[in-house]
Amino acid sequence: MDKEKLKEQILEQLEEVIDPELNIDIVNLGLIYGIDINDDGDVKITMTLTAMGCPLAGVIQQQVVRALQDIDGINQVDVDIVWNPPWDKSRMSRYAKIALGIFD
Repeated sequence: MDKEKLKEQILEQLEEVIDPELNIDIVNLGLIYGIDINDDGDVKITMTLTAMGCPLAGVIQQQVVRALQDIDGINQVDVDIVWNPPWDKSRMSRYAKIALGIFD
């Protein structure tokens, strides 16, 4: 299993998961902090959300798992939502900033 290639596929699929409040994908928002793949094909996604107490946290977690379930080589997906380091707009891609009208 080529873990780097698998990570690329994972990121591509995660671009399909849209933050319902901002209408931008979670990759371009900079919400993905880490992707760990073990030798058994288990994947751990470490991510955050734009705000603590987000009422849609469970929905976003389910969307992440669903987005990755059909990738060959992935056995199980675990999503770990963390709050440290805190998310801020500096983590967003240029695309996301432009889409949200943030010019800095």
